[in-house]
Parts: sequence; C-alpha cells; structure tokens
Amino acid sequence: MVVKITDVARHAGVSPSTVSYVLSGKRSISPETRERVLASIAVLGYRPHAGARALASSRSNVLALMVPLRSGIHVPVVMQIAVAAVAEARRHDHDVLLLTQEEGVEGLRRVADSALVDALIVMDVQMRDPRLPMLRTLDRPSVLIGFPAEAADLTCIDLDFRAAGRACAERLAELGHRRIALVGSPPEVYARQTGYAQRVAEGFRTAVERRGLDGEVYPCESGAEAARALVDRLLAERPGLTGVVVHNEPVMEPLVRAFRAAGRRVPEDLSVVAICPEDLAERADPPLTSVAIPADEVGRRSVELLMAKLGGARVPAATLLPPRLTARASDRRTA
Repeated sequence: MVVKITDVARHAGVSPSTVSYVLSGKRSISPETRERVLASIAVLGYRPHAGARALASSRSNVLALMVPLRSGIHVPVVMQIAVAAVAEARRHDHDVLLLTQEEGVEGLRRVADSALVDALIVMDVQMRDPRLPMLRTLDRPSVLIGFPAEAADLTCIDLDFRAAGRACAERLAELGHRRIALVGSPPEVYARQTGYAQRVAEGFRTAVERRGLDGEVYPCESGAEAARALVDRLLAERPGLTGVVVHNEPVMEPLVRAFRAAGRRVPEDLSVVAICPEDLAERADPPLTSVAIPADEVGRRSVELLMAKLGGARVPAATLLPPRLTARASDRRTA
C-alpha cells in the first residue's frame, strides 16, 4: 500500500499542510510537532516525492550511524567508535540515530526516503558491500568507516589495516623470527569478506613473502575454548613457531594463557604482537606489543568529514590512518 501525506497527517494528528511544511521547511513548526510528524513518517514508511524533498531547506540535525551488531564483531571497539561519533556530533549540535547492521539496505532506504537524518555513517564495510549501490544514489552525504574493494565516488576512513598487518609481521621479522602465524578474526568475518580482516591478512602475507618467512593465517572463533584448540593446532602443525600476530581481541588473553599452559612462555619462547585497542594491550599479562586501533579518532573524524560535506566542502575520498606500533613486554629477539 502506498502511504500518502494524508496518512502521515492522520497518524500524527496534524493537517497535511503541516506535514508538507515539516518536509519543505517553508514555515516554522514547533519542535514537538516536527518530532511527531517525523516519527509518523518513520513508522508508516512514507517516502516523500523526490521533488518535495528537493524543496527542503531545513535539516533534522540528526546523523544516522549504522553499527554492526552480529557474530564475529568485537562490540566494545564498535561502541567506542560509536560513542566518539556521538560526542563529536553533539559538538556540531547534531544527534545520532543508531541503525543495526541487520537493517541493511532496507534500513538505509527507510532513513534516506524520510526526513529523519541529514547524513549517514556506515560501519562494518564488506569488500563487495550490498549497501554501496544505494549509498551512491542517495541525495544526502555519507561516510564509510572501512574500505570496499571499489571505493570510487565514496568517502571512506579507517585505520590502514593492510599496513598494520604488514607492520606486525615486519616487527617479528626484525626480531629474527622466521616461522610465524596470524591468529585472525572468526571465520564468519572472512566469509563475509569484511574489509579490515581481509586487509590485515593481505598485509601479513605481503610481509611474509617479502621477508621470505614461513607464515600462515589462522582464523579463530572467540572464546577460551577456541583459543586452546588453536594453540594445540599451531603447535602440532608448526612446531618451530616463535612469533604470533593476533588480530582478534576476545582471544588475545586466552591465547597467551593457552600457550603458557602448553609450555610456551611469552616472550621467552614465543613473541606476540597484537592489533587491538591500546588499553587492552596495556592490561594484558604480559603487556602486548601492539598496533593500536584508533577507535576514538575514527569515530571523531568520520563525523568531521560528514559535517564538512554537509557544509559543501570538498573532503578527501580516502582517509587512511597510519598504524602506530608500540613495543611492550610480549616480544623479544630470537636467540
């Protein structure tokens, strides 16, 4: 059933002209009435005519943030990015509407076809993300936290995960390690072709090949049991293993404990380098040499880019934050 402006008016308890004024911004409407009309638009799924949207001269002062809440995702990092984005949005007098990943293309269509939001931030970007065709046709700006395989006509920001994977493997090579492994994200993250996981693996493999190392990528499920099982597998398949890169926050500490239980001390027998938030690396036992995931900076700068676009400014298509490796107590030079 096609929802008409009169249906929205009836649902919101206002006149059709009031709905039209909310959409066009041609007349001042009280904040309470405006919010009621926008809520009715969202509930009913009303899609204003493209010409009517083009007449809009006012903004909602709301940004949409599509957050990933599904298996294989480390939620604390996601929420750290989201909190930083919300704080930065408030600095610009904007609020943030959270959309879950499960809403996908339909979620984007729902907010894009209403007056709910001025612009969008999209997280958990896949190499061939099904949301991209719609993002390219929207009449409002967007910023992606992550890089798809084809990023033309899009604005993207993220840690340079390819360089991060390369830097971790290079660190172990510089310390004399020849047989190493990457303990990566859960298998479903690779199956979805999530950009950051793919690029860490690519960077790791590039360094392995360039340095002539013996290195493999091992996806790992979350949890202590999965960590123990992977340690058993690594010691069986790679008995000369002396260095491990970990890009899987939930298994970092269980992995170190499992190696210790198997008779491999860190760093005396095994060097460990992680890609993770700095506070996790500092709290580990021992503190982990790591490349920091700059969650706060990513969240803040994604909003800055979006606000610049809303203001009509030109912004860089790609913002890659360089990896920063901090040496701690978890790695050492081989004998």
